[in-house]
Amino acid sequence: MEANEAQELQEHAEHAEHAASLRPVALTMTVLAVMVAVTTVLGHRTHTEAILNQDKATDTWNEYQAHKIRANDTKLTAELLSVVTVADKDAAKKLAAEYAKSQADKKDETKDDMAKALDYEKKVEEAEAKGDRFDLAEAMLEIGLVITSVTLLTRARIYWYVGIVFSLAGIASAASVLLLK
Repeated sequence: MEANEAQELQEHAEHAEHAASLRPVALTMTVLAVMVAVTTVLGHRTHTEAILNQDKATDTWNEYQAHKIRANDTKLTAELLSVVTVADKDAAKKLAAEYAKSQADKKDETKDDMAKALDYEKKVEEAEAKGDRFDLAEAMLEIGLVITSVTLLTRARIYWYVGIVFSLAGIASAASVLLLK
């Protein structure tokens, strides 16, 4: 065996040792990449949930306003019937009574609409809070992934440890979503 071949084999062996010592780093990067993907999807779904609930709240507030407008119109019509001179006073009184009954029936419906709208707005706030936590988790996990990848370039383990710290912060942020109500 020539000296060049022996030196080349020794370099290959040293390279294999370095590659073997970086396997945990590569595994960490793989796990972090999966966690970033999952966190991103969860964040997007949570923000979508917030948008859908905001749409429902808007629709419900519109129904509430429509009921209030109809109630006001009914009240004005009933008041108008009481002051105008009409040929058939009995029919006018009957119509005014029907308007009053209709208005009383709609009062509960208006209260229900308000309660539903407020409930949807609460759900929007909850979903946005969860979405913000997922966004922070995603950012921290991405930072951890990038810093960990520097380990492969520099072969300095300190970057791996720093990347793990950022990643743990991201995991904690994602897990904190479970604590929100």
